[in-house]
Amino acid sequence: MMRVLAAMSGGVDSAVAAARAVDAGHDVVGVHLALSRMPGTLRTGSRGCCTIEDSRDAWRAAEKLGIPYYVWDFSERFKEDVVDDFVAEYAAGRTPNPCMRCNEKIKFAALLEKALALGFDAVCTGHYARVTRDADGHPELHRASDWAKDQSYVLGVLTETQLEHCLFPLADAPTKAAVRAEAAERGLSVAKKPDSHDICFIPDGDTAGWLAEKIEMQPGEIVDETGTTVGIHEGAQAFTVGQRRGLKLGRPAPDGRPRFVLSIEPKQNRVTVGPERLLAVEQIRGIRISWAGRPVPAAVVDPGSGASGCFEVLAQVRAHGDPVPAAAQVVTDETGDPALVITLAEPMRGVAPGQTVVLYQGTRVLGQATIDTARSPATA
Repeated sequence: MMRVLAAMSGGVDSAVAAARAVDAGHDVVGVHLALSRMPGTLRTGSRGCCTIEDSRDAWRAAEKLGIPYYVWDFSERFKEDVVDDFVAEYAAGRTPNPCMRCNEKIKFAALLEKALALGFDAVCTGHYARVTRDADGHPELHRASDWAKDQSYVLGVLTETQLEHCLFPLADAPTKAAVRAEAAERGLSVAKKPDSHDICFIPDGDTAGWLAEKIEMQPGEIVDETGTTVGIHEGAQAFTVGQRRGLKLGRPAPDGRPRFVLSIEPKQNRVTVGPERLLAVEQIRGIRISWAGRPVPAAVVDPGSGASGCFEVLAQVRAHGDPVPAAAQVVTDETGDPALVITLAEPMRGVAPGQTVVLYQGTRVLGQATIDTARSPATA
C-alpha cells in the first residue's frame, strides 16, 4: 500500500483514477489545484479545467469515494510558470504548448515536490499513459492502451525521478466511453461531464484577442514567399505557423489557392505567407532536451566528437498528431549546450518554433525537446 495524492481536476478521468487507486488498497487523499487567479470564474461550455465549478465537482467525487479532500492554491506558480511563459513565447514569435508547461512545472514538479515533502509516495492523475519498468527496474513512460485518448505526448516532459512517483490508473482503460460507464456505475456525478478543451486560462477560446491584451501589437506587413507585400496585420505575435484563416490578405495568390502562415518575425513585425507545400518540414532542431527515464545508449553524447550516434525514432509534434519515422542525433553547439537534430523520413506539415517534439520508440516515450528551428525541403 502507498500513500497516494490524487490530483482531482473535477473531470471524469481524474475521478475514476482516484477511485481505482482506492480500490487498489492505497491510502488516497484528493487534492484540487486552484490555478485561476479569479476563483469565482465559472465554466464556459466545456472549456477549462480549473473553475470554481470544477472544484465543486472534484469535492463531490472525493466525498463519494470517502477520501479526504483539499484545495491547494497554485495560482501564483501557474501564472509565473505557465501563463507568463505562454505570453513570452508568443511575444517572441513562437507557438508554445501550455499543457506541457503545466505538466512540467505544476502537476509533476510543484505538486509532486509538495506531495513528497508531506510523506506521500506517489501522485495519481487521470492521464491516459503507462509507467513500466525495464529489466534493471528503471521507470519508462509508454502510451496508454487507448491510442485515441493517449496522453503520453503531454507527459513527455517527465523525468526519471518524477516517473518514479507517478501513478496512472487509466493506463489500461479500453476507451473513454468505458471510463464514463465506470464512473456512472460508481455513482460519480461527473460521468457525463463534457471533456475540457482548448486553453484553460482563455475561457472563450479567443487566443488572439486574449494575447492582444497582454502584448503590445503594432501593424505590420504580410509578405509572400517572394517578399512582396500582400496585406497588413494588426500584430505579428497573434499569428501561428500553419494558420490559414483570418489573414485578411488584400492580394490573392497568383494561382488562386489559399495561403498559409510560413513564418513570424516579431523583431521585424513581419508575417510571411505562402502555398501549403512550403509548410512541409524535413528536419527539426530542438533545444531544452529532457529524457523520460534513462536515455537510450545511442543518445549519449561522445565527449570527443560532441555528438551522439544516430538512433531511429518516431517524432510527434502535436498531442494527437501522427508520429513520423525519423533519425535523431544529439549534438552540442559551440557553448556546449545539447540540441536534438531530427531528420524526418517523410515531410511533416506546419511545424512551428516553440512547439514540443516528443520522441518514441514503439510505445515508449524517449523524451522531448522544444523546437528551435524547422527546415523545409522546398526552401533548402
